[in-house]
Amino acid sequence: TTSMPPGFKQIILGLGCFWGAERLFWKLPGIFLTAVGYSGGLTANPTYEETCSGQTGHTEVVLLVYDPKKLTLDKILSIFWQAHDPTQGFRQGNDRGTQYRSAIFVMDDADFDMVQESANSYQKALAKNGFGQITTEIRKNQQFYFAEDHHQQYLYKVPSGYCGLQGTGVCVD
Repeated sequence: TTSMPPGFKQIILGLGCFWGAERLFWKLPGIFLTAVGYSGGLTANPTYEETCSGQTGHTEVVLLVYDPKKLTLDKILSIFWQAHDPTQGFRQGNDRGTQYRSAIFVMDDADFDMVQESANSYQKALAKNGFGQITTEIRKNQQFYFAEDHHQQYLYKVPSGYCGLQGTGVCVD
């Protein structure tokens, strides 16, 4: 975890390649900090190469620290669900491997319950449009490990860099 202003919250999201995921959120009003890293696995302080090997169990994630008075969890989740395909298991588009799985890691029970409700609601919308089951991993209190410096805000530094992030086209009701 990172220190944050009083009253602020954090959430860790995995939706494929972390470069595009971070860019999706960094300009939103109410975002205090974004960082890319690894979470949901077994190994402490994994490197990019270790994570990509599939041996650590981590997924590429973006950490959001936000002011819930300016940005609601519902808004964050709406962007999350619509920005990627949460039914693809260990891949997003051409990016394949456990490090590209969909994940939401929260810090408390209230957020966990809201995420579960949100997933159930979006599952109904996906099913109506012919998509399968959501495979998003939803857990509490997962350790976040910062990715190497050159990955942080990568698409700001390299605006034409690769981003394979694509949604399903199904809107959140």
